[in-house]
Amino acid sequence: MDGMTEPMKIAEQSELDTFLEARPDVRMLELLMPDINGILRCKRIHRREFEDLYQGRVKAPLTVPLLGITGQFYNAELDASLVAGDPDQLLVPVSHSLAPIPWLDSPTAQVLTGFADSDLQPSWPDPRNVLSRVVARLAGEGIHPVVATELEFYLLADRDAPVPAPLQGKITGIGRKQSGIQYCMPDDLYDCDGFLDDVRIACELQAVPLTTIHSEFSGGQWEINTHHSADPVLACDHAMLLKRIIKGVARKHDLGATFMAKPFDASAGSGLHIHASFYDEDGGNLFAGSGSAPDSVSDELRHAVAGLVSTADEAMAILAPNANSYRRFKAGAFAPSTPNWGFDHREVALRIPLSTPDNRRIEHRIAGADANPYLVAAAVLAGMHHGLRNRLVAGNPVPAGSDLSHAKVTLPRRWDRALDLFRNGSVLPDYLGETFCRAFAAVRQGECDDFHGRVTNLDYEFYLRSI
Repeated sequence: MDGMTEPMKIAEQSELDTFLEARPDVRMLELLMPDINGILRCKRIHRREFEDLYQGRVKAPLTVPLLGITGQFYNAELDASLVAGDPDQLLVPVSHSLAPIPWLDSPTAQVLTGFADSDLQPSWPDPRNVLSRVVARLAGEGIHPVVATELEFYLLADRDAPVPAPLQGKITGIGRKQSGIQYCMPDDLYDCDGFLDDVRIACELQAVPLTTIHSEFSGGQWEINTHHSADPVLACDHAMLLKRIIKGVARKHDLGATFMAKPFDASAGSGLHIHASFYDEDGGNLFAGSGSAPDSVSDELRHAVAGLVSTADEAMAILAPNANSYRRFKAGAFAPSTPNWGFDHREVALRIPLSTPDNRRIEHRIAGADANPYLVAAAVLAGMHHGLRNRLVAGNPVPAGSDLSHAKVTLPRRWDRALDLFRNGSVLPDYLGETFCRAFAAVRQGECDDFHGRVTNLDYEFYLRSI
């Protein structure tokens, strides 16, 4: 649907043969299926069925990518013509994604999969295909994006309680919990050395290009970055696999890990930052200015910034896809409050980091760690291209050193409002596909209505005694 013609990178049988020759003990294979929530849905197949996958004989329901966060199928909200009968789609292995799973005791491997129709054309509900569509459109105009991701998350303390708590470091010698903000604390690295080293091992085995690891501003919070890639889909594959690695390795170490945007009231939220540049056919960075100064940027970068500003509201339902997502956005919370931009300023939404001209880029800082990396990247690249194509004009950058801790929040702060803006958007449907956007909005609205229709403990705390 919607004219998607970009060919899928489907693995050949030879990849499977080479892998099994090197790892003859593997008996089971997990098929990883990305959904619109950024969750890798999964099924296992026995070794005798491996070849079926690589020969195009394994299928899965069309609606698997369209499940809600709890696995709910919001069929009443979806356009019946899109999913009538819930037909099967082919499940195809993604090239060069076959890898072992080191945190399991069983001899099991994994492979990323994509959804395709019977003619091996990309299936519209698959978020990988949505991003591929945007990348193909840019490539058709001689524009080649380079993308990298930064992910924040919390490790959770092991405790028998209905409410979670972050895993805090201990003071050496007495076992007392460390309090206060301990950004980039080496003791945190030592305390979690076993976990972090197993993350490194898993990343190496699964070809996820790990770069920097450090403890963040709140106790139990971490940031792990992956290397930039000239293939944005691959960059987002890395982000998805990294989230899976972190949660899987945490289980092995009897820890919990969460990518919720705001798991704790008094602690910082967790974000998904996207670094993106545009390059031309000759490898030149379209965002580099005429000089080497950090604020020397091209008109193209300013147009791209303006495009991201103009699409921020309609993209918010993708950047903040859950009820909890919106708890990040309040004054003084170290999360963007408005779609502003500036040079080397960590409180703006669109930061231009210190960089050399060939590495000049935009750091998009609005999305939460709970967002789907494929869809966030698709929305970011679409906004940048929209600004370039229409030569939109960016406002003035935020002056260096400006204190934005009390800035008014103008980004949509409620889920229903963001969904209204997404449904009425005029830019993203053209890039992501009208069919996908209609289905995405329907599923998220169904979940929004479901969430806000529940009576929670907060209702009782606020109202039960007073009313």
